Amino acid sequence: MTVSSASAVWEGGLKTGKGTFSAGSKAFQGPYTFATRFEGAAGTNPEELIAAAHAACLSMALSAELEKAGNPVTRIATKASCTLETVGGKPTISKMRLEVRGKVPGLDQAGFQKAAEGAKANCPVSRALMNNVAFELDAKLEE
Repeated sequence: MTVSSASAVWEGGLKTGKGTFSAGSKAFQGPYTFATRFEGAAGTNPEELIAAAHAACLSMALSAELEKAGNPVTRIATKASCTLETVGGKPTISKMRLEVRGKVPGLDQAGFQKAAEGAKANCPVSRALMNNVAFELDAKLEE
């Protein structure tokens, strides 16, 4: 069993306060505020971190899925976009859009799409979000 951790500290009120987060590995850290989370100000926010986790997880899962099927990849690039909106008066992560591009010698678009759908359904981050967040998948094989 693997356990990963991160920490965050928030100081002050909701709209005027500020926070910092740090990965347990110290691989990344940064500040965040109400404005970076809810008003589109420059900087990071928790949803961006979830999107990064989903992009990384899906890329690895897709590589594994293709390799297992005998189609080792040259490159998988995933962009995840996490939508935060108000639902029922509460801030809610409502959608995750996944744009996956891959270079896989000898594979056609249909095979890539099928593998991408499987990775989307089976990567750990997808499974954590499933039934709570709508997924959109745009998977394209590059030449």
